[in-house]
Amino acid sequence: APAVPRRQDPEPIVTSPSPRPRTRRTLIGALLGTLPAVAALATTAAFAQAPFPNRPVRIVVPYSVGIGPDVVTRALADRLSQVWGQPVLVDNKPGASGIVAFSEIRRVAPDGHTLFVGDVATLAVNPLIHANLPYDPATDVAPLTGLFRATFVIQVGAGSRYATLADLLADARARPGRVSYASLGNGHPSQVAVESWAKAAGVEFLHVPFKDGGSMMSAVANGEVDFTPLSMNTTAGLTKAGKMRPLAVAARSRLKDYPDIPTSVEAGGPAVEMRPWAALVAPAGTPRAVLDQLQRDLVAAINSPEVRARIEAAGFDPIPSTPAELSARVAADTAQYAPLVKDGRVRRDN
Repeated sequence: APAVPRRQDPEPIVTSPSPRPRTRRTLIGALLGTLPAVAALATTAAFAQAPFPNRPVRIVVPYSVGIGPDVVTRALADRLSQVWGQPVLVDNKPGASGIVAFSEIRRVAPDGHTLFVGDVATLAVNPLIHANLPYDPATDVAPLTGLFRATFVIQVGAGSRYATLADLLADARARPGRVSYASLGNGHPSQVAVESWAKAAGVEFLHVPFKDGGSMMSAVANGEVDFTPLSMNTTAGLTKAGKMRPLAVAARSRLKDYPDIPTSVEAGGPAVEMRPWAALVAPAGTPRAVLDQLQRDLVAAINSPEVRARIEAAGFDPIPSTPAELSARVAADTAQYAPLVKDGRVRRDN
């Protein structure tokens, strides 16, 4: 008999599981999961699209109202306000060689709307002498441009026994640590400038710190302290009144407006210059596009006729620069002044 074909079982039917019903809870969870990405995109878009500046800008300065650096900063602020169409405010926070002003730099939003005027003390010297600074120039600061450079003149009271700089240095060599000079405190540009100059001259002076410029100049004019380094514009009133007398310009060349004052080298002193500077910086983390615009706008404002005129009227030289040039200046001054701390000429705050 013929073989009966074996019955084939039907192929199993595989079915996909029914989709899980989307409840109100799962829908909300899915939406919430997308929010961080949406927020990040929105933030990025805001930075890319928002004009800068879109509100008032504040410039924090470590100087008192009315002195040369403050006057220059206000002239710069006026020019920037015209360019940006936003108010630019100057916020004076003097004290502790700039530490009071720069204690804010970690707390403000890094968006370009808060800028800081830094100088030799805040950016180069303070990290050398203070163990617990509330800021670190290496990590908390974004350099923008140089602003101005001053020239210190070694000045004595009108009745001083020193007729020349050579007389002063001769007495300092004969009586180490007895000839005194006034500054605005340990680590201040006026102090590190004198100590650097004194080291090159091979002498030691007695440092007498003061809390304010008025008291300091009065002490020198009255003969209580032997000398101080200041710009001629700062002491112009006392000089014209016959109460203070310049001995030498601590620079390579004579001053254009005071051609009769010899340079340090011409008067028998060392070639070390006393030329403190100021610069503009922003908080680290400020977007690159904002930093680039700030640098361009600041340099253009410093180079404008009205701001240059104000800087020169204050007795300073404009020094607009690139961020890299400013960083190099800070590095050079740090290297110059570090040995003064090591030698004990500038006291470390432990």
